[in-house]
Amino acid sequence: MPNAQYQTVKEVADRLKVAEATVRHWIKLGELRAIDIGKGWRIADPDLERFLEHHQTTPRVAPLPRQADAPPRKDCR
Repeated sequence: MPNAQYQTVKEVADRLKVAEATVRHWIKLGELRAIDIGKGWRIADPDLERFLEHHQTTPRVAPLPRQADAPPRKDCR
């Protein structure tokens, strides 16, 4: 990813509103890919996006509206 933009641990922590230690913990666990350059870790934008996609929850699906004349369903267990 030579053309990717990189962020420091502090920048990622500020963006996600978590502690820097939390970001380092994710890196240590291998959940967040990072590169050790110079004085600290750098996180590529595509790697952060993958991390966020992996940790998102599924959207809540609204129940379908019941038809007024249909009797309520019974659980068939």
